[in-house]
Amino acid sequence: MYLPSYFKGEWAEHATPLIRADPFASLISTDDTGLPFVTHLPLLLQDQPEKPEGTSPVLLGHVARGNPHWRYLQARPKAVVTFLGAHAYLSPQVYPDLTRVPTWNYLAVHCTIEAVIIDEPAAKDALLKKLIGDHEPAYAAQWRSLDADYQRKMLAGIVGFELRVTAFECKLKLNQHRPEAHDATLRMYESGSSHQRTLAEWMVRLKNRKA
Repeated sequence: MYLPSYFKGEWAEHATPLIRADPFASLISTDDTGLPFVTHLPLLLQDQPEKPEGTSPVLLGHVARGNPHWRYLQARPKAVVTFLGAHAYLSPQVYPDLTRVPTWNYLAVHCTIEAVIIDEPAAKDALLKKLIGDHEPAYAAQWRSLDADYQRKMLAGIVGFELRVTAFECKLKLNQHRPEAHDATLRMYESGSSHQRTLAEWMVRLKNRKA
């Protein structure tokens, strides 16, 4: 993506909390005709406290077996995953003069990934338990109590994958290059929608980092 240096974010400080806050992603690769194929799905950024520094982050997820995307990933493992965080319109009213135009502020992460397909039942069960533990830990007991044949049927209906992040771009577009509008933007966003309030929090976060 187009990424001016003043909008660039770092992995641990910015991309990681953005992914954890908004884990619903777009997985993008090519189909057998060479056209882009997109699946919208939640992905879990796996904790790796036991891994040495510099180890590639891993995203975990799965699709329905009927979704051909897993076959595309199996044939062509390199793909792109995007995460879109809070975003909102910005009125030119925030500027001290009238020779300005509107814009749109947003938070986004793009990851280049290498996919590894997970289709062995026990491995898929372990993957599902990680996803359950992240989204609804209380459901784990209900999953374990389901009939074994039903569990096998459900597991057979999905294909899991690990997506190893080999490169990333994190964009924090908050008009950092327009300091004359910072205070007015912050006031506008702090009293606005949930997306606007989140952007305001990130504006303060970035400002405090520079202080």
